[in-house]
Amino acid sequence: MTESKKKAVLKSRIEQVWEVVTDLSDCSWRSDLQRIDVLEPGKTFVEYTKEGFPTTFVITRFEPPYRYEFTMDNANMTGTWTGLFRRTDEGCEADFTERVDVKKWIMKPFVPGYLKKQQEQYFNDLKAALGE
Repeated sequence: MTESKKKAVLKSRIEQVWEVVTDLSDCSWRSDLQRIDVLEPGKTFVEYTKEGFPTTFVITRFEPPYRYEFTMDNANMTGTWTGLFRRTDEGCEADFTERVDVKKWIMKPFVPGYLKKQQEQYFNDLKAALGE
């Protein structure tokens, strides 16, 4: 299993950050996604990359506005994602951890770099969506 962590302090209030991250009806701020299909509200959704590649997510913890967790599964990998949100004097600290197991051994060497790149892009997109 490969683990990648990313933490950042955002200027926005925790409630604003929570709303953007957990709102599955609007993925327009995500530069990597084409669309999100909610299969079962509050439980299951599918994200489609710009190229149309699907990943299925199952929400396992939803504790507004502090903790959001889900499992992920697609043709290439399976894993978990945890988002922790904490109020700070500056705004909100967002701490994201992604753990992934690849299904194709040939992809294993590329996973750490891929995850770091994805997390960096996610935070850049999030900051832009928040106007930061």
